[in-house]
Amino acid sequence: MKTVALYNLGCKVNSYEMEGMGQKLREKGYHIVPFEEKADIYVVNTCTVTNIADRKSRQILHRARQLNPDGVVVAVGCYVQTGMANIEKDDGIDLAIGNNHKKDIAELLERYLEERRETEGTPRGQRSKTLGGATVTDMGGSCEYEEMQLRQPTEHTRAYIKIQDGCNQFCSYCVIPYARGRVRSRRAEDILQEIRGLAATGFREVVLTGIHISSYGMDFGDSRATTAGIGGNHVSLIELAERIHEIPGLDRIRLGSLEPRIINRETAGRLAALPKVCPHFHLSLQSGCDATLKRMNRHYTTGEYYTCVEELRRFFHRPAITTDVIVGFPGETEEEFARTKAFLEQVNFYEMHVFKYSRRNGTAAASMPGQVPEAVKVKRSSELLELTRAQSRAFRAHYIGGEAEVLLEERREIEGRMLLTGHTGDYVKVAVEPAEGIMEENMLVTVPVRGFLTDEILI
Repeated sequence: MKTVALYNLGCKVNSYEMEGMGQKLREKGYHIVPFEEKADIYVVNTCTVTNIADRKSRQILHRARQLNPDGVVVAVGCYVQTGMANIEKDDGIDLAIGNNHKKDIAELLERYLEERRETEGTPRGQRSKTLGGATVTDMGGSCEYEEMQLRQPTEHTRAYIKIQDGCNQFCSYCVIPYARGRVRSRRAEDILQEIRGLAATGFREVVLTGIHISSYGMDFGDSRATTAGIGGNHVSLIELAERIHEIPGLDRIRLGSLEPRIINRETAGRLAALPKVCPHFHLSLQSGCDATLKRMNRHYTTGEYYTCVEELRRFFHRPAITTDVIVGFPGETEEEFARTKAFLEQVNFYEMHVFKYSRRNGTAAASMPGQVPEAVKVKRSSELLELTRAQSRAFRAHYIGGEAEVLLEERREIEGRMLLTGHTGDYVKVAVEPAEGIMEENMLVTVPVRGFLTDEILI
């Protein structure tokens, strides 16, 4: 039995696909071992969202080679799609598998091992890393959705469900459309089948994830929509959520990152009519200045964004609104940053993920004038991190003195106490004193909230 070590980098979509690859390998008889152990084969699911992600991918691949100089090192995913020129020159990598071939990893690996046996003695650098071009597809062309189904994800209470791949937005700072290709939506019936199976095994919550889930269904034609079992010309994200809501045994539906323009009065109202939908909405913003948004090639204004937030707050009681913000984008002046900060204060988010702009080769922003010095990015990032700490604490504090419904996820020791921790529907972490024989992981409980255990955990 050959041993395989897996290492995942990047987003929740990558995590889903890594679990799918592990499942495929186990089915073929491979034994999965921890990455730091000596293994026969190392599979690294790479990320390329920034130059730093590229470097991290290379570092992990080289680490695998060091762990077993005679092992097979497999690079998979986004870095393969954008960095093949570097991969071809890297003798530490044996096999490169691009996006849309992850589902075939077991078969491709067997084919590589067979070719290696037949060419024993051939120097590593002289073997084809793509099996003659069979393992990497040009993502700029038309591609089908790569179907995988998970039966038992690693997490025991919350399952991430990939519903689409690709992106058509082409933001000026982002390379992902080139690595992932155009929007490809998964058949609704395949999604529903997977979730039914997971709910039957005890999963209480699903998170719908993808590269750009707001585009879900936009690529469906009449035949695809009919096959998907929903009818009509298009299957929207909202329609999909309504179908998932009917699945018995499921308590929560959480949506991944959303394009703000998908939220209007109709969609907010339809979501609010689904009690299982969590009142937690991650609306990607990136900047609170219209001039900066235009340079980023984001397709909305701050005014339009704020209207989306107001619609959610109209239909949901205290929804958790979270977002992403980039500081130091090329050309961002002090005045533009001040506008961004003022807008973030106006919206009053539950949480903000703050990123310093990272120059990414191959994107329009990389060659833009007005690149911001690193020291300025650090200062602006610090200001926004301080702002989000204050806003987050204020949001969490509204639970104190009341009750919270918590999905218990794990038992852990915090400050010398053994507690059960989990999240509310709006993704506030709560710790609970376990009641002997009453509370355990994967239970939904309603508990009183007394105060803060830590800056980020209530009790």
